[in-house]
Amino acid sequence: MFEFVKRNIDEFKTFAMRGNVVDMAVGIIIGAAFSSVINSMVKDIVMPPLGWMLGKVDFSNLYLTLPDSQGQIVHYPSLETAQAAGAVTINYGLFINTVISFVLVAFSVFILIKAINKLQALTTKKCEEQEQAATKTCPRCFSTIDIKATKCPHCTADI
Repeated sequence: MFEFVKRNIDEFKTFAMRGNVVDMAVGIIIGAAFSSVINSMVKDIVMPPLGWMLGKVDFSNLYLTLPDSQGQIVHYPSLETAQAAGAVTINYGLFINTVISFVLVAFSVFILIKAINKLQALTTKKCEEQEQAATKTCPRCFSTIDIKATKCPHCTADI
């Protein structure tokens, strides 16, 4: 029994310490932090001017109150008041904020991935150029060989 537990713990350590798992964990942590920054940007920077331009609307305070147990709809001055009173509400303003946050996060990730891909393409191009400068083509068999080679290792032709 003890050996079984020890073996599983060792397997878990091996799994958890793989580069991919550690990279994924770091990505998740950074993603969560990034998400909270975007949420704050939407809530504190984007939505106030947008609400102001649309007639001083506070999106976080947009909601519908559903009928109570007697079938009556009670109107509350704010979402907080309705929730404190125990009313059942559909918070479509908060949903709008969440959708805008999602779009901004997705767009930011798109821009980030696009920049990373551009950097990787430049790096790959430089590596290919360096590799090309270090090689030449055999005139007989057209194999790629080292620039310093005097004999082709594939067809043994003198270069």
